[in-house]
Amino acid sequence: MMNRILTSALFAGAAAGLLTALLQLLFVQPVLLHAELYETGELVHFGGAAVSAHPDLPGFDVMRDGLSIIFTMLTYTGYALVMVALMSLAESKGHVVTARAGILWGLAGFVTFHLAPGLTLAPEVPGVAAADVFDRQIWWTATVAAAGIAMWLIAFGGNLVSYAIAVALLLLPHLIGAPEPDSFTGPVPTEIGALFAARALGVGMAAWALLGTFAGYFWQSEAPRTAAA
Repeated sequence: MMNRILTSALFAGAAAGLLTALLQLLFVQPVLLHAELYETGELVHFGGAAVSAHPDLPGFDVMRDGLSIIFTMLTYTGYALVMVALMSLAESKGHVVTARAGILWGLAGFVTFHLAPGLTLAPEVPGVAAADVFDRQIWWTATVAAAGIAMWLIAFGGNLVSYAIAVALLLLPHLIGAPEPDSFTGPVPTEIGALFAARALGVGMAAWALLGTFAGYFWQSEAPRTAAA
């Protein structure tokens, strides 16, 4: 069983991580690099002169972007280990895990790690005002934990009490509210911040859908070998 979990997670995490890294390089990184030009003062918003919305940005950097790809693959391998372990638990309780079902697992992961915290603590570009990072990490971690439990209850609770608890867990962090800065200041145009948040969430959804699909596929494909052994 452990070999099956490790094998499925390694293949799923590596494949999903690689594709996610490429999506990030195409859609997310250019927005980050653009924001950094304002953070460093190379570009100035409302500085008295019109500023192009399409500045020249650095191209592919082997060291920087190569390490980013490797780190993303390792990160999603870690996510895959958690997801496949939960798939194993679900299968032991009689639930069928396939690539198609894996898409739903992936979307649940997206809600847990991206959408739920992002509703109140949106993805941020460099150079924007933000509350203390430690306070934000505590709120983010608590929100992810609450959303993860809620997703499990929605999927496997099977009764109204479970659904009610899940709704409460999803709402509670936002009713409490995420840490906010004392004032909203920063050199980055709001249009760039909005674009970054949208693309980060969009790529995040695609990444988790891919991860769930690959995890379900490899988990299912490893079953005959495990049974034969």
